[in-house]
Amino acid sequence: MLQETLRKLFARDLNKLKAEIAQYPDEPSVWVIDGHIANSAGNLCLHLIGNLNTYIGAELGGTGYIRHRDLEFSLKDVPSEELIHQINDTISIVDTTLSQLSDDQLAAEYPQIVLNEQRTSTEYFLIHLSTHLAYHLGQVNYHRRLLTL
Repeated sequence: MLQETLRKLFARDLNKLKAEIAQYPDEPSVWVIDGHIANSAGNLCLHLIGNLNTYIGAELGGTGYIRHRDLEFSLKDVPSEELIHQINDTISIVDTTLSQLSDDQLAAEYPQIVLNEQRTSTEYFLIHLSTHLAYHLGQVNYHRRLLTL
């Protein structure tokens, strides 16, 4: 049951991320930082893609994804079309991986120590990842509205 809920939430929010990126009026706007805005929507998007591909795709799904976290915040001017393509790939990987998890796997300890170096269950960590996605999605939405309204 939790798997289905998480699949729906991740799909909903990743699709919303695609919609946010697509609503920017032009490519440069996706990458604007100004004043106290430290991360562009493009970099937040890359960060979410890297995060989910690492902790769900590679760790739970065995995809072999290798994360380059520093590039998530240093790359600039990746075309929106490419960002949307990467989001689509992430939606597929997350959905496939979550659909294959058993209740026992969800209840088991997550394979990595990530959050403040404390062990957590896989279900706890997946819920954390969902809220992390929603948090940064809100930042992207706010960034877009600041620049386009």
